Amino acid sequence: RAAAMAARLKRCLVRRRDGREQHGVAASCLRELRDKASGILAIDKAREPITLVLAEDGTIVDDEDYFLCLPSNTTFVALAKNEKWSSKSLDSGTAWLSESVDEVDNAAEKWKQLARQLKDDLSNIILMSEEDLQVLIDVPRSDLAEELAQSETKIQVLQDTLQQVLDRREEERQSRQLLELYLEALKNEDSILSKVAESETVPRKEMDVVDTGTSSTGTSGRTALSDQILAALKEKPAPELCLDSQDLELVLKEDTQALASALRWDKQKAEALQQACDQELSKRLQQVQTLHSLRSTSKGKKTLPWGDWLSSKRKK
Repeated sequence: RAAAMAARLKRCLVRRRDGREQHGVAASCLRELRDKASGILAIDKAREPITLVLAEDGTIVDDEDYFLCLPSNTTFVALAKNEKWSSKSLDSGTAWLSESVDEVDNAAEKWKQLARQLKDDLSNIILMSEEDLQVLIDVPRSDLAEELAQSETKIQVLQDTLQQVLDRREEERQSRQLLELYLEALKNEDSILSKVAESETVPRKEMDVVDTGTSSTGTSGRTALSDQILAALKEKPAPELCLDSQDLELVLKEDTQALASALRWDKQKAEALQQACDQELSKRLQQVQTLHSLRSTSKGKKTLPWGDWLSSKRKK
């Protein structure tokens, strides 16, 4: 009897959306796998029911027969309530293994992964980071055309569009930098005038300036953000423009004080950064929503034709 029971059990691997740790689970049916995954991954009851998706491509597995057809050791990602699978989480469960892989292979795999996102939905361009946009621009046209099953002419239009999106973000960054310089100049001018006014009255004892950004220890505050994201936030002007939408979401979820400590900023500056990230994310999601609305009303087609989508982007 025990042998018959074991024969019905399917070996599966489960992990969280952004987690690297995988857990082995044996289950005879989908419901049992859900229950075991919730327990082993310590998902709060308030965030159930969970959704199981294939780690490979995000396919939602909610059909019992389909589950039984899957091979042993299939990897599932457990999504709590209101969570969505992201193509960025593709292979994230084994991301730590990729450190030993040749960088050339990684680069080749990355552009193909990004190309698959565009194949699913061209509006993903809006949600990409500047680094991802540049990767796709640098791919040889013939390779990208083959991967996307499109003509080289259309791929040329696509890469031109990607370049325009990149250029637009750079223009926006430069505009913001000019505005910041202007505001800083006004602030300095006011400061000089106030000091002149003070010197004409009774001299005051100068107060020590306290930098609230470098409090307590010199180490970074504990955050869930990667070193790459923190470096971009600290070093790049208008960093919200260079990050992809999932990274912007992570910055927004971060505790403001922890973010300030990690960046060695004061809390006010960290709050301003989170507000900028919030505005950028909202703007991108609004653009995607608008495109999806256009697509759904465009002659009842499921996908907006490449030519129409790209030409509409170029006009803007």
